[in-house]
Amino acid sequence: MSSLPAFVRLESELLTLILDCTGKTPGLLYFGKKLTAETDPVSLKALVQRQEAKCSVVVEAPISLSPLSAEGFTGSPGIELHDDDIAWSFGPELVDVSFSKPDTVVLTSVDQLRQLQIVHTFALDFASNVLAAASAITNLGPKAVQLNWCAAPTLLLPDHLTQVTGFEGRWSNEFQQHRLDLYLGSYFRENRKGKTSHDNFPGVLVHQANTNEQAGECYGFHLGWSGNHRTRVELLAEGRCYLQMGELLLPGELSLAPQASYQSPTLFTSYSPNGFSALSANFHQFVRAHLLSSAQRQKPRPVHYNTWEGIYFEHDVDTLKQLAENVAELGVERFVLDDGWFKGRRNDRAGLGDWVVDKTVYPDGLQPLITHVNKLGMEFGIWFEPEMVNPDSDLYRQHPDWILSTKNNSQLQFRNQLVLDLTRTEVTDYLYSSIQAILQEYPAIKYIKWDINRDLNHPGDANGKPAIHRQTLALYQLIARIKAANPGLEIESCSSGGARIDYGVLGYTDRVWTSDSNDALDRLAIQRGCSFFFPSDVMGAHVGPRDCHITGRRISMDMRAAVAFFGHMGIEMDPRELTEPEKQTLKAAIDLHKEYRNFIHNARLHRMDGDGLSINFGLVNQQQTQGLFAYNSVIESGRTLPKRLRFVGLDANKMYQFKLLWPTQLKEHTPSLLGNIQLQSFSGASLMQQGMQLPITLPQTSLIFALNAI
Repeated sequence: MSSLPAFVRLESELLTLILDCTGKTPGLLYFGKKLTAETDPVSLKALVQRQEAKCSVVVEAPISLSPLSAEGFTGSPGIELHDDDIAWSFGPELVDVSFSKPDTVVLTSVDQLRQLQIVHTFALDFASNVLAAASAITNLGPKAVQLNWCAAPTLLLPDHLTQVTGFEGRWSNEFQQHRLDLYLGSYFRENRKGKTSHDNFPGVLVHQANTNEQAGECYGFHLGWSGNHRTRVELLAEGRCYLQMGELLLPGELSLAPQASYQSPTLFTSYSPNGFSALSANFHQFVRAHLLSSAQRQKPRPVHYNTWEGIYFEHDVDTLKQLAENVAELGVERFVLDDGWFKGRRNDRAGLGDWVVDKTVYPDGLQPLITHVNKLGMEFGIWFEPEMVNPDSDLYRQHPDWILSTKNNSQLQFRNQLVLDLTRTEVTDYLYSSIQAILQEYPAIKYIKWDINRDLNHPGDANGKPAIHRQTLALYQLIARIKAANPGLEIESCSSGGARIDYGVLGYTDRVWTSDSNDALDRLAIQRGCSFFFPSDVMGAHVGPRDCHITGRRISMDMRAAVAFFGHMGIEMDPRELTEPEKQTLKAAIDLHKEYRNFIHNARLHRMDGDGLSINFGLVNQQQTQGLFAYNSVIESGRTLPKRLRFVGLDANKMYQFKLLWPTQLKEHTPSLLGNIQLQSFSGASLMQQGMQLPITLPQTSLIFALNAI
């Protein structure tokens, strides 16, 4: 132990991490605002010494990186395992601390008696201020050990943080937030759906009660994993509080054979003393720098047309060519052929698994349509749902044993489809070969929308063992294999909308489908929630039909276009429904998006605190010379006039020229100040501190303002 450092310190541009290695097992001493170079970890530890309390242990059990029952910890253990002997009381000791990179530390602890090893890895990214942490356990012994739970590193939380914000939802209403006071006991959420889920995103914020978008301390935590997961924020009776996240393993799911290892999903975390928007900026920078490929970052995000809500399963080559012509005139750059192109797929009751072109619909294959799309100046993309199979398919009739199931239990019906067992190599080989055959026959396909439209309710493999862990890893490997064989191919992660959005799958894909709802009012809240961890350039955002197919609401083209404008923009409707004025409005919005998309997909997001009437935000570049701000009226004000809009993120000392950018024609009850201040200049201080009186508008109106420093 004498050769080990007493403390480990990592620094980023704004944050400091200090790990305490003075005990038997390492723990978190400090993670937060950057400390001065003179601040000594020894003095930090001296300031938080605790004492014996009445009717309590003399020395409290440590909240180590993996708190353990063997240490006497009575909260949630970081590791739970067993064999037919004493493995359950796993009690490791720190034996090595090393740096694999200057910003990455690896701490190894071993229990020599039980022959088990736990490794904790921390990497603090300097530029983004995001910490990535993972745990890995290895069986060094001669007998198998059953692993029930191995969390990512458990993190002790500062005791002045009193609230937690989580993310919930459902299909077509993802990323809704709830905000709760911490209480004695656990804020505890589990997901057992076999994918990230609509209703339980693996992310949480812990913060002060007065923290808002622009001020206050906050921590954000996200588990980068696309399978089952568990989140716990526990306030213990003695006053200590900790965060613990990890993969939820089903009973008997993971057995560690001799010399075998398990690594937890990575926990991504960051801190901000300046509110939630600054915290999100850290995560956005990390995603852009480390999860997205450099090729993707260098290419402008093409404006999409997706055929789904335009034609559903009614595929016809001449109709599709007509749709392509219509959307090309609007400025679309990528045409994505959604569900319905493959054998027997005339509805959602048949065809999944038979990934060959349906010659009854496409007698000459897809090439005539692809050629037509390409001649119009658009890329071509296509939809797959590789992990699923319909019972009414050639694949299922040939291989009914290829599905996930549990013996003697009937399958719950879910969209007429079953889940293929990706843990079987013959299944992933078949899927790879089938997808690769399409990509080789049609090399002009540059994009795949990869969907999954049901939960994994019966996750048993061929041997009847739980398979979610291996299924998730097999998915990642399959996507990586397909991308490696097709350089430049982009893949979108879709799961009935936003049920598979996380940093795990985003490390293999290029975009996420934020929600199946294209209702602009729904999307405002959904995209806002998603933006806590994900930047605009990965969020698919489409202009939907005049009458939303999910909510039935009719929203103006001006607002539908304005909401899609701030994501990875696209269209999803039958463009033949558009009136001439709607065409002109949509084309103008797409042209404007192209003009600003490099800015939109790189600028810093500043969400504004809500008043229940509107959802507002701004984007400002790093130099604070350019800004775009959106005011989205949802509900009419109860007062005669709405409140002022106080801009954020500007340089108080700069002068900015003001411009109403959108809509191109604003209908007003009476003339507002907008006509008087158009192209006028104002100081950043006046725009932020005095604010601008908002005009009277109808509910469901979106205004976009541009500010440019002069």
